[in-house]
Amino acid sequence: MTQNAAKKAVGKAAAALVHDGQCVGLGTGSTTAFAIMALGRRIRAEGLRIVGTPTSSAAARLARKHHIPMQPLDGLTALDIALDGADEVDPDFNLIKGRGAAHTREKVIARLARRFVVLVDSSKHVAALGSGMPVPVEVLPMAASPVMDSLAGLGARPVLRLGVRKDGPVVTDQGLWIVDAHFDGIDDLAALDVALKMISGVLDHGLFVGMATDIITGDANGRYKHQVRQDRPRAVDPN
Repeated sequence: MTQNAAKKAVGKAAAALVHDGQCVGLGTGSTTAFAIMALGRRIRAEGLRIVGTPTSSAAARLARKHHIPMQPLDGLTALDIALDGADEVDPDFNLIKGRGAAHTREKVIARLARRFVVLVDSSKHVAALGSGMPVPVEVLPMAASPVMDSLAGLGARPVLRLGVRKDGPVVTDQGLWIVDAHFDGIDDLAALDVALKMISGVLDHGLFVGMATDIITGDANGRYKHQVRQDRPRAVDPN
């Protein structure tokens, strides 16, 4: 109940940032679900006119349920705002995402967004990324073993992510597998970002470095704190 209070608070706050006529990236996960539901309420109550671009089939299904019109990514060159959750957030607004195995699509959406708003509860804030969460890496199934060897060479303990209620690996919307790379510490996020992308057989990974513009953090009492990155990397609506 306390987590739901936090998620509901940040979802409502994030939905309030969306303006009429905007193209909105819709993230995946239980926290962003509250934002999608809040957008649906605004559409019904206020006549808000938006189009959403989902980051996963799950986000698309939820958006349809709440009557949010959708626009595929094909043909779009930018989004006005993207709303999404995170598994870890550091003091510099860097993130680890991917517990829901949708981080590759989420990163595409985040990069296209002029404003990337991240919704979390206070438990997701850490002093340094990798403190409690591995870095998810999306890989070609045929390349899983050599990718895991390469990750070990970078100092990680790689573990193939397996399904909870099925036999075999977790399969992403792209038909690929997830390897969770556990690090004892990440000394240089930017260097690791590049190194992971350079591994043959890797599509993308769950480090989001320098991408978030806003962090909205909810607490168990249903309150929230909204932080805006001062060195805004993109044009951000000040409202």
